[in-house]
Amino acid sequence: MSGYDLPTSATIAGQEYEIRSDYRAVLDIMQVMVDPEISDAERAVITLDIFYPQSMSIPNDALQEAINYVYWFVGGGGSGGQRKRTCKSRLMDWIQDFPLMVAPINHVLGYEIRSVEYLHWWTFLSAYQEIGDCMFAQVVSIRKKRASGKKLDKHEREFYRDNRELIDLKVVETDAEKEILEAWM
Repeated sequence: MSGYDLPTSATIAGQEYEIRSDYRAVLDIMQVMVDPEISDAERAVITLDIFYPQSMSIPNDALQEAINYVYWFVGGGGSGGQRKRTCKSRLMDWIQDFPLMVAPINHVLGYEIRSVEYLHWWTFLSAYQEIGDCMFAQVVSIRKKRASGKKLDKHEREFYRDNRELIDLKVVETDAEKEILEAWM
C-alpha cells in the first residue's frame, strides 16, 4: 500500500481481511470503547465484529494483531508524530459532538456526509482536522479553558450559560453506579 491509498483491507497473520472503513463503523467502535457496561473482553470482540466482516475467521493467535490494526487504522495510519497533549481532560466526544461536527466537516468536504453511502474514515478524519472557526471549535475551546482552570471571558460565560448541554460532556454511569446513586437519594 502506498501513502496515497485508503485501506479497505488488512493483512493479519498473512491473510487478507476486508475491513469496514466507513466513518460510521469507526464511530460505532468509539461508542463501544466508552461504554462502561462493556467489559474489556467484550469490547475487543465487539470491536473486531464491527471492523472485520469476517472476524470469526481470524485465528485466535492473530486476534491481538487484528486489534492492533484497528487502533492503527482509527488513529489515521500512524502517519506523523504523536501530538503532545496540553490538557489532560477529555475535550470532545465523537458521539456526543457528532451533530456539532457535521456542518464544518460538510463545509470542508463540500457535501453532506450523512447522505453519502460511504466515506472512508481517513477522509472523514482529514476533514475533521481542518475544521476552522465554528460552533464545535468554540465548544472545545470553552471545554479546554474550563479543564485547565482558565477564566472565561464575558462572551464565553454567556455562551456557556446558554449552551451548557452542548459544552458539558455527558458522564456515562454504569447500572451499578446508577443503583448506588438512587439508593443515596
